[in-house]
Amino acid sequence: MQGKLALITGSGRGIGKAIALKLASQGCDIIVNYFRRREAAEQTVEELKQLGVNVLLVKANVGDSAKIAEMFDTVASEFGYLDIFISNAASGVGRPIMDIDEKAWDWTLGINAKALLLCAQRAAGLMEGRKGKIVSISSLGSQFVWPTYAAVGVSKAALEAVTRYLAIEFVPKGISVNAVSASAVDTEALKFYIREGLVKDVKQTTPVGRMVTPEDVANTVAFLCSEDAFMIRGQTIVVDGGTSVAPWSSVLEKGVA
Repeated sequence: MQGKLALITGSGRGIGKAIALKLASQGCDIIVNYFRRREAAEQTVEELKQLGVNVLLVKANVGDSAKIAEMFDTVASEFGYLDIFISNAASGVGRPIMDIDEKAWDWTLGINAKALLLCAQRAAGLMEGRKGKIVSISSLGSQFVWPTYAAVGVSKAALEAVTRYLAIEFVPKGISVNAVSASAVDTEALKFYIREGLVKDVKQTTPVGRMVTPEDVANTVAFLCSEDAFMIRGQTIVVDGGTSVAPWSSVLEKGVA
């Protein structure tokens, strides 16, 4: 990883920040992307610099194709290359499926699935001859039905499908593409679902007895970015402490919908 350059969307905080810190600890220079909460992003930049790597902070809403283009134009002008792209930024509208309107649908699909496609297209042009790595961040909502998660779940399922197609079509370019899917991760985003009563007793319903942390996800992402994962292509690696293979009847009884 030493001297490689990684761009992580939504890396000012949460899972994206953990990924940035993990890659930086292995010697990667980092491009931190954020859209809101600049103060948190600037704090992340300072933490990364303490690890002795070069850091660039870029504001861009990846739900806007014009902003995606501006972000990659910045990368091209500042560096002229890219080794790793992590599609982590996510958003969405939490509503029952009968309450989802066209605007909510387009917003959620755009920022979670379309952004991966558009960013990967631009990233590929900067990865020529560099054995590039692209990793997208998904969730178990792509496979399972959770209350008010329809739009996000569908967008994550689409993201995983885009990942598979990119993986095969990018083989001739020497670029590896995979995804990491996590269950409930201990972040600010999860607090909303707990507050709304949509997720309960997460620790008790995870077979290993604790929640997934951002660092758990980051460790898997870092592995997929290494040459040790060369033969893994187009896969969605699940990080959930066994939740997805536990008997769902017992999980439901304990309070996780």
